[in-house]
Amino acid sequence: MSKNELVAKIEALNEWEALMEEAKAEAEAIRDSIKAEMLERETEELIAGSYIIRWTSVLSNRFDTTGFKKVYGDLYKAFTKQSASRRFTISC
Repeated sequence: MSKNELVAKIEALNEWEALMEEAKAEAEAIRDSIKAEMLERETEELIAGSYIIRWTSVLSNRFDTTGFKKVYGDLYKAFTKQSASRRFTISC
């Protein structure tokens, strides 16, 4: 692949990624308007045609890695394993 072909692919990629971000922002705006309607109606479940919309509170317990590392640093290191991956980046 020539340098010009690579530049063209990178520019096309940038355009598609910008379009994706725009679409994500639009979807988030629509999602927020539906949530606002549910807040206004004070409901966690709403039926609209054949759709059932649920916006419920969820409680979860998460492990405090930072706190554990501070108190039990050696134990944290003993159970930490390294993993390898590849990162793809393009910069100007």
